[in-house]
Amino acid sequence: MKKSDMKICELYSLEHTMAKPLLEEYEYPWEVLPRIGEFIRKLGESLPKTEYDNPMEGIWIHKTAKVAPTAGIIAPVIIGPAAEIRHCAFIRGKAIIGAGAVVGNSTELKNVILFDNVQVPHYNYVGDSVLGYKAHMGAGSITSNVKSDKKLVKVHGEDGDIETGMKKFGAMIGDEVEVGCGSVLNPGTVIGKNTNIYPLSSVRRCVDAYSIYKNQGEIAVKEE
Repeated sequence: MKKSDMKICELYSLEHTMAKPLLEEYEYPWEVLPRIGEFIRKLGESLPKTEYDNPMEGIWIHKTAKVAPTAGIIAPVIIGPAAEIRHCAFIRGKAIIGAGAVVGNSTELKNVILFDNVQVPHYNYVGDSVLGYKAHMGAGSITSNVKSDKKLVKVHGEDGDIETGMKKFGAMIGDEVEVGCGSVLNPGTVIGKNTNIYPLSSVRRCVDAYSIYKNQGEIAVKEE
């Protein structure tokens, strides 16, 4: 994947997220990570009270969303229309959960943007990441957001590296990506739209759009 393919405009359809005004300010999606919390608080204050409940400071939940009483939610968070937060989900703050999204059993979120209709439904960890429209993470798949050597994360493109200056950086997942069960997306992973990641994969690189990631070094182009 080239640097130009990692841009927000190439990975995401911005009409499918309430974070569109934030994302439009930047070129690459990871650049928004330090600003998600601030953006949520500003946007939350502007949401119509006729549509959103505000059960405690910094938390806004659309009246059509379903939130299990066992879910844990720490501000700031916005939960969009018809979203579903299931049993024992843990939202650790700085999370935008789009319309129709599913956050499932024992799934943990922290500093993320989930576009509309994203599904992270079973035992997922998603931190310091952006998940595009209709992206789906299979059971037990996670984003690893800190390198084992604790160094700053680089994004490795075919035409050179990009220094992010960030210690915490999970994965940038494009629209309609399918991540197989039990997979690990290592720090600095970028996955192009409409790509499939095989189950039990350990992804340590950027993956082109419209691909099938079978294992490290083996990637097939999807047939039309």
